[in-house]
Amino acid sequence: MLYVVTGPPAAGKSSWIQAHATARDIVIDLDLIAVALTGPGAPQWNHDPIVQRVAQRARFAAIEEACQHLDKVDVYLIHTMPSAKAMAKYKRLDAKVIAVDPGRDIVMARIEAMRSSEMKRVATRWYSQHKSMPRSVMPQASRDW
Repeated sequence: MLYVVTGPPAAGKSSWIQAHATARDIVIDLDLIAVALTGPGAPQWNHDPIVQRVAQRARFAAIEEACQHLDKVDVYLIHTMPSAKAMAKYKRLDAKVIAVDPGRDIVMARIEAMRSSEMKRVATRWYSQHKSMPRSVMPQASRDW
């Protein structure tokens, strides 16, 4: 099964996966990939643009390969704002899409404390794209699971 975990930056997508995935599952998380590609002391977030680019390419390759094995393992993929094209692909793969959203105030406070200010723009864009969704569609609150 493919689980696509979406939500604004700093919503708790990685934490949701940590609470649900097993050691045998495949987890594709851009931040974890970037950390794996950098040396000791590299930040967990706010990566250098070159690191970000290399990590993105590794992520795309990991997605393509992991999707070949969905009959044998569960794959957890973090995709903050999937495009319509990506969503169509996920639908073809019978993915389960999980939206993690603890609320705008919590997200903005977390970004202020831990992330670059650029992530506020990404979160604002996420919320503007999802403002018409009823709260019941986004049931995942911070650590309520």
